[in-house]
Amino acid sequence: MTVAIESSRPLWKEYFSLTKPKVVALLLLTSVVGVVMASPPGEISLFTLVTSTLGIGLAAAAGAVINQIVEWESDAKMARTEGRALPQGKVSCQNAFMFAIILASASMFILTAWVNMLTAVLTFASMIGYAVIYTMFLKKATPQNIVIGGLAGATPPLLGWTSVTNSIDAEGLLMVLIIFTWTPPHFWALAIHRRDDYAKVNLPMLPVTHGVEFTKYAILAYTILMILVTILPYLALMAGLIYLLSALLLGGYFLYMVLKLMFAEKPNTAIRTFVYSINYLMLLFIAMVVDHYFPIYPALQ
Repeated sequence: MTVAIESSRPLWKEYFSLTKPKVVALLLLTSVVGVVMASPPGEISLFTLVTSTLGIGLAAAAGAVINQIVEWESDAKMARTEGRALPQGKVSCQNAFMFAIILASASMFILTAWVNMLTAVLTFASMIGYAVIYTMFLKKATPQNIVIGGLAGATPPLLGWTSVTNSIDAEGLLMVLIIFTWTPPHFWALAIHRRDDYAKVNLPMLPVTHGVEFTKYAILAYTILMILVTILPYLALMAGLIYLLSALLLGGYFLYMVLKLMFAEKPNTAIRTFVYSINYLMLLFIAMVVDHYFPIYPALQ
């Protein structure tokens, strides 16, 4: 049972914090890129962009709220999360659940009424995948939780793509694959930094179950795989030289950060790697958009 703690912050800000706005913002960036990449330059539908972004964002926010409801007890025991609204008693779990239902319902209405049914179904499946399958089962069941469950968080660019095309195509799936391979090195860097927190609440994160050194090698393996995957849009003629050079430069620095984490670690190296991974994904997808509007076609095209 939570104990209410007085806060000078307005109640609406407590509810807003439940949606994990920074995480949702990153997801929405990738979904917007999906819309842009599915639209010929200069022919993007502002209505589709706005409605799909709003619908996908509300579903992601609902999933984030449910995630915090399920994990409020463990959140209360970890330094990173103990200040959240539910552990602090600023919002009750019952009210948070109703908030999540409202967000999810609004999302489904917007997507079915103004986008298309395929996007609505895929968005709902992604929300359930994150909020239920990952949060309730995978996260506590296996140290590969983030690898398997990461698929739910990788779908936003595909959702943006389908909102325009109403079809699942290779280009949309390629963008999903990029985020899918990015997720383990991104999250495991944070897990190394917060290993003691996860151990305290018995969550089987990889650094807890297999040790920090093993996790570093796993991060290296996935980083190399991620860099190779980011080259595929160029090879598939989905993107040109601007994107390719950006992917190689950004990926090269990501690899440099991972090698520092492995062989020249300082106390803040893991969290710096985590922070860079966020900037990496943002810049990579922005480069994809720039390339889409100002293409320099590859020689093999």
